[in-house]
Amino acid sequence: MPLRLTNFKPVGFDAAPDEIFVDASGKVAATPVEGAEVLDLKGAYLSPGWCDLHVHVWHGGTDISIRAAEAGRATGVTAMADAGSAGEANFHGLREYVIDPASETIKAFLNIGSIGLVACNRVPELIDWRSIDIDRTLAVIEANRDVICGIKVRASGVIVGSWGITPAKIAKRIAEMVDLPLMVHVGEPPPLIDEVFEILTPGDIVTHCFNGKAAGSIRDTAALFKMAQDMAERGILMDIGHGGASFNFKTARDSIADGLRPFSISTDLHMRSMETPVYDMATTVSKLLAVGLSFEDCIEATTNAPRSVLGLSGADGLTPGSRADFTVFDLEKASIDVADSQGNHLLMDRVFEPRMTVLGDDARPAARRLPPAG
Repeated sequence: MPLRLTNFKPVGFDAAPDEIFVDASGKVAATPVEGAEVLDLKGAYLSPGWCDLHVHVWHGGTDISIRAAEAGRATGVTAMADAGSAGEANFHGLREYVIDPASETIKAFLNIGSIGLVACNRVPELIDWRSIDIDRTLAVIEANRDVICGIKVRASGVIVGSWGITPAKIAKRIAEMVDLPLMVHVGEPPPLIDEVFEILTPGDIVTHCFNGKAAGSIRDTAALFKMAQDMAERGILMDIGHGGASFNFKTARDSIADGLRPFSISTDLHMRSMETPVYDMATTVSKLLAVGLSFEDCIEATTNAPRSVLGLSGADGLTPGSRADFTVFDLEKASIDVADSQGNHLLMDRVFEPRMTVLGDDARPAARRLPPAG
């Protein structure tokens, strides 16, 4: 049914009219549409649809993945990228059973390890050279160019062991061959984080950029932090990737205060992080607001920036003829105790509260999952 959106505060758009019309085909209309259902947004913010650049939604295909709907529209997210749940051997299932049927836009970073995260960490996907099949990986990428948005490698000791930096180098070479970005998970060595940084080029993504792991954090030394700043200035993208083990309040607060703002805010939602400490995108972006990221930067890092990686509309999303893709939300006063991935706590005094998503001519209610406001 055609829609008429009224009584909202636009944010994240180049320009916005007082009212937005969506026609029966789900496109933004230049003029009023006859018979449109009126949606009074009651003074809430309206932004480009929230986009989560790091989730794990290959439910049933890995032992940690949640259902896409649990990461998606019900909590205000209209687009997401599965970050390496599937490798070349099982990507066909992720596409058929998750990506294609979803209401949300879902793309994927293909894991360089053939088995992906089938038995995450219990059976690491990068044990030795037999874990990577370059020819099959290239074939899967070419057959799925419309939904594969990059290559994923987990470059930390619990995954690669003594193999060190080599899997990341192979992943980077393949990414170069197919002209896609590399998303690299950084954490405990080996390899050292500076070894990883040395192979990255503009457009590549460092996920878990504000982790607090000893010998795996950008705050370990002044030289490492300067290296991270230089990389960000050169166009290497810093992504939050909160997760159950990879976000630290102090690392984030100090880095933001020193001028390093994340490119994208993502959740790394999976079975072991959704209940606590992550919950959802709204809680995650509220944490970044609490440690010093401005409201405007929070919006950019949950909308236009990650949407650009997936090739989606952003600030231009109200251009007539564009598919409607919006999140409606409020910023409310609150008193909510939350934790980072190391169990450190802070009290959030403001929280993002999603109210609705609009995709095409379909409007659905949305809400923050947890924790409850104090």
